[in-house]
Amino acid sequence: MGIKISENLRILRVKERYSLEDVAEIIGVSRQSVAKWESGESFPDIEKCAKLAKLYRVTLDALVNEAVDTADEKNGKDGKFCFGISVVGSDNRITLPSEAMSVFGIRPGDGIIVLGDTNKGLALIKCGAIKDFIFVDKGE
Repeated sequence: MGIKISENLRILRVKERYSLEDVAEIIGVSRQSVAKWESGESFPDIEKCAKLAKLYRVTLDALVNEAVDTADEKNGKDGKFCFGISVVGSDNRITLPSEAMSVFGIRPGDGIIVLGDTNKGLALIKCGAIKDFIFVDKGE
């Protein structure tokens, strides 16, 4: 576990252009703690790992168990993607990751159909501009 997570933390921080201080402030720890995690001297607890995964938009499993540099290379090759985590806001809104919007060509004003199955989860389907779904009777 140790080698992967320490390497991943360093790679992700550099990739996102965060300093050690930036990450420390966001996660709520000291700069030295972040440096020790990246060097493999110590490891973040599960709560901190969850915060780090959210910060870097990767799954907790990928952060701890998978080399993130190779995970990025696999992403999308089979048409399946992991865009990270979106958090539901206090106003019940979900913000889609910009990469997901780009890959699927979703633009502001596009409609999204939300489907659900209590056993399998939710699915989002792009359905075009909302104006395409508004029926206007022109008396014809």
